[in-house]
Amino acid sequence: MERGSQAQQGNNYEHLNETQQSWLLFPEALKKKGRKKQSVDLGCMVCSRKAFKWSLISIGIAFLVIALPTIIVKAIPKHKSRPPAPDDYTRALHKALLFFNAQKSGKLGKSNGISWRGDSGLQDGNDTVFKKRGLVGGYYDAGDNTKFNFPMAYAMTMLSWSCIEYSHKYRSIGEYTHLTDLIKWGTDYLLLNFNSSAATVDHIYAQVGGSRNASQTPDDHYCWERPEDMDYPRPAIAVSAGPDLAGEMAAALAAASIVFRDSNAAYSRRLVRGAETLFRFARDQGRRRSYCRGNPFIEPYYNSTGYYDEYMWGATWLYYATGNNTYLSLATNRGLPKNSRAFLGIPDLSVPSWDNKLPAAMLLLTRFRIFLSPGYPYEDMLRMYHNVTALNMCSYLPQFAVFNWTKGTSSTSTCHLSLISTSTREVN
Repeated sequence: MERGSQAQQGNNYEHLNETQQSWLLFPEALKKKGRKKQSVDLGCMVCSRKAFKWSLISIGIAFLVIALPTIIVKAIPKHKSRPPAPDDYTRALHKALLFFNAQKSGKLGKSNGISWRGDSGLQDGNDTVFKKRGLVGGYYDAGDNTKFNFPMAYAMTMLSWSCIEYSHKYRSIGEYTHLTDLIKWGTDYLLLNFNSSAATVDHIYAQVGGSRNASQTPDDHYCWERPEDMDYPRPAIAVSAGPDLAGEMAAALAAASIVFRDSNAAYSRRLVRGAETLFRFARDQGRRRSYCRGNPFIEPYYNSTGYYDEYMWGATWLYYATGNNTYLSLATNRGLPKNSRAFLGIPDLSVPSWDNKLPAAMLLLTRFRIFLSPGYPYEDMLRMYHNVTALNMCSYLPQFAVFNWTKGTSSTSTCHLSLISTSTREVN
């Protein structure tokens, strides 16, 4: 009876396929059938051998396709990819900035980057009313060891302007901190050359060291030597007039205040105060004569041909630094372009330099017109500045034959203005 019952039970499920029979969990009934085993017992369930085989194959393929490559990638040692080689312009910029490190005066740190330079000029300014702090620092002018404040201040203004315009570019090549350190080295020194804590001053210092033409006594031109070896007197020269010098120094401090506005707010405010003090000195009616007039230590070397361009330049930067409309009113005063001959189309006056700030100042004001459109009462003069700026930019192109060009000739200031003008036109 028992055998008959089991046989009958097995026959009841023969009409089901193998997969259906496996889920009914009747292994004994299937064994009785005398056929080859077609299922796999997994303990908790029974599945067909075919389904089990394809499941294993699928898992294996998934492992090979997904898991194995992941394991291999994680097992391989990681190597940081090398940054792309710098282009020629980047190399040139690195070296151009190193020039300032090489020209530093004062107590240099170990991080100066020029192994053959050391401390120098540590007695500078000991003959001044500021002898306690001296006039230590700043930059030597060129191959000699004189510190001329007029061209030095212009260099700091232009460095600051380039930093403001292209900070992202300097950051991308790792030079931003280096650049701001160079600017601060210069502005720290400029702040020493007058009483920067006062609202008004009656004199400022124009230079340290120097030489008379054909000098036969030890000085910066008679003795061409390393700054570290100087042992001759280096007098500091003060001036009681000089709107050109004071205007340029004011521009340098005002422009630098924008550079440090976010990173060093206290220092930025100090630079603004110093710039305003210098500009009051520059605008003093009783001091309106060139800083170099009749001075044999200055006039043969950095003779200033006028100061109305410094009025426009300094006022423009002070407006950018403070937002005070008084400075904008001065920068757009009709007397400035008239007295500086800004609208006469003189080729020499279209080229920026330490002695001519007209094209740079007009470009700054042109950008102001394009981006902010201040309207009345500034629009008429700003439009004229804009027109002259466009003509200046065209004059730099060889096809207009304004200048005699040779291969590779172009000043850094002219290149800078051309780039700024190009970016301005693109935005406009």
